[in-house]
Amino acid sequence: MTDILDLPFDVRPDPDEFIQAAMKWHFSPETGSPFWLRRAETLDFNPRVDVKSHHDLALFPNVANELRDVPVRELLPRAYGIDDVLGVFESGGTTGAPKRVLCTKDWFAKLLDWSSANLDQFGFPHGVDWLGVLPTGPHIVGELFRRSAAVRDGLGFTVDLDPRWVKKLIAQGRHREADAYAEHLIDQVEFVLRTQDIGVLTITPPLLDRLARRSELVDLVNEKVKAIRWGGTQLDPDTQSMYRHEIFPNVTLYGHYGSTMILGIAGERADLADEDPCVFDTFSPYVTFAVIDPKAHRPVHYGERGQVVMNHVSKALFLPNNLERDLATRVEPLPGRVGDAVADIAPVVRFEDEEVIEGVY
Repeated sequence: MTDILDLPFDVRPDPDEFIQAAMKWHFSPETGSPFWLRRAETLDFNPRVDVKSHHDLALFPNVANELRDVPVRELLPRAYGIDDVLGVFESGGTTGAPKRVLCTKDWFAKLLDWSSANLDQFGFPHGVDWLGVLPTGPHIVGELFRRSAAVRDGLGFTVDLDPRWVKKLIAQGRHREADAYAEHLIDQVEFVLRTQDIGVLTITPPLLDRLARRSELVDLVNEKVKAIRWGGTQLDPDTQSMYRHEIFPNVTLYGHYGSTMILGIAGERADLADEDPCVFDTFSPYVTFAVIDPKAHRPVHYGERGQVVMNHVSKALFLPNNLERDLATRVEPLPGRVGDAVADIAPVVRFEDEEVIEGVY
């Protein structure tokens, strides 16, 4: 039954059979991780018996905060070895100490195939070089950038940004220093754009806004760049339309929304009208969202606002029912998908007793 966990990215498994196979995998002594085998003893239900569908993931507690302290090796399913691990990745540290997860090579390969297919749908070119202005180091988005460029026959140039430092500056009221740091990042973008043939730019909306204020950089982007992939914070429909039609009229724009805690991203839905909000669809059934009323702990109606709950269910990792720091509008998923699509992403003001600061990411 675990073969259903090994399907190619473009073969969608039966959702219920998939969940049941995942429960057998993650809660069997031979294959499950030490973390979940130990945690199962504290549950008031039997995952292998009682969890039969995607909706049953709501039975699990949110264990994301435990990932700040748990030894990361304990998250690796016993059927994997250290040679199967791609790396250890951390959350952005927006809400306190970072959380850590393991990412395996097989999961990342599947994610990369799915992501690259989305880029093809939006007409992203192959065989061009990429420039990424995004967190690297312990952040999975940097790994996704590097490997996305490589799998599409491009070289990846990076301008490293430290989101934790910017958020710390803002929290301390050191806005002038935060502003200077952001301008320093754009200066580095200019160095690369002037000297290299960059066909794809990956950047956050706050930094894209700063880039767009420099006319010489706008000219360079319009001269060289074929596509921009944005993510990390939200881009409203009016600004997105302005970029598409006025500032970068011949450049494809494509957004993504994700979290380290799902080891991946959701991709922008294709063929939306200019006036439509950007809708993000998940890599279902592996990564799924729910938009809920956090006080009532139940889904809001389609078109209503709620807080985002994220699930990751794959052979490599099981992390269900993670209440994120984001608010979103609940949108109907595409046919055959489980969970919700989301739009109009915005952070809550406070999360886990911490003020939420986005900064440049």
